[in-house]
Amino acid sequence: MTGRPSLRAVSDLHVGHRGNAHVIDDIRPVHPGDWLIVAGDVAEKTDHVVGALERLADRFERVIWVPGNHELWIASDDDGITSTTKYDRLVDACRSIGVDTPEDPYPLWTGPGGPAWVVPMFLLYDYSWTRSPGQSRASALAGARERRVVASDEFLIDPAPYPDAAAWCAARLVATTTRLAALDPAHPTVLVNHWPLLRAPTEVLRHPDFALWCGTDQTADWHRRYRATASVYGHLHIPRTTVHDSVRFEEVSLGYPREWAARGRPDPLARQILPVPDHPQVRWIRDRDGLPRIARPGEDGPDLEEER
Repeated sequence: MTGRPSLRAVSDLHVGHRGNAHVIDDIRPVHPGDWLIVAGDVAEKTDHVVGALERLADRFERVIWVPGNHELWIASDDDGITSTTKYDRLVDACRSIGVDTPEDPYPLWTGPGGPAWVVPMFLLYDYSWTRSPGQSRASALAGARERRVVASDEFLIDPAPYPDAAAWCAARLVATTTRLAALDPAHPTVLVNHWPLLRAPTEVLRHPDFALWCGTDQTADWHRRYRATASVYGHLHIPRTTVHDSVRFEEVSLGYPREWAARGRPDPLARQILPVPDHPQVRWIRDRDGLPRIARPGEDGPDLEEER
């Protein structure tokens, strides 16, 4: 190992899927002092989540986890618990193996590119990213169903005692803003959430209705309000870097095997967040058939972002 310590991030490992089971083997520090952010959707089964995080915690100086929607899914072997109870159990399990969660004190990264607060958050979504401006939630969901776009969350997440995911989201927003307001403003933040804080990254989705399950309007200014130097997220399975209001938004997902086998995957998989990389770590280009894919290291070709 050489170089300087770095803060790195990855998400959407989906280790329970055939083809992703061994991906943990590919995620290793490049320096003994590296920290790793894991931005949700490690797996559906609790033992898969904890097992993967424990292996990563053995390699990195610090591991910081936030849940994605897949960690909240309830299966027949979950003993009839709710998603809220499952989340609490995952937090307890993470603490037992030394992994930070959204319920723990926010760690301060003091390595290169720091100091900066690393802020793991669990915020969910509230169906406010409707297909048409001003559209009601009921109308947006009905339209999505007509177009056969319905997230599995609707069937597999049980938010009790909250009446629905939107109510759980509202409670999470209140709790998180209270903690963010108490942070020492002398340092910037790295905001980490499984779902993007801005709607803009969802504009490239193949199915626009899916944005309903991707975030909330309530976080649209958080990158400015809370002095973010970077915002880290996953969920969309479109790994890339975008810039909004001079703040880097890093989508750090791997995705399902069928996805990354077709369009490639970032190299390295655990992307550098701090210090700020000298060059973009993920470039999208078009292949010979005109389809978008991730460029291999050193490969030439016009960036898709330049086409916009």
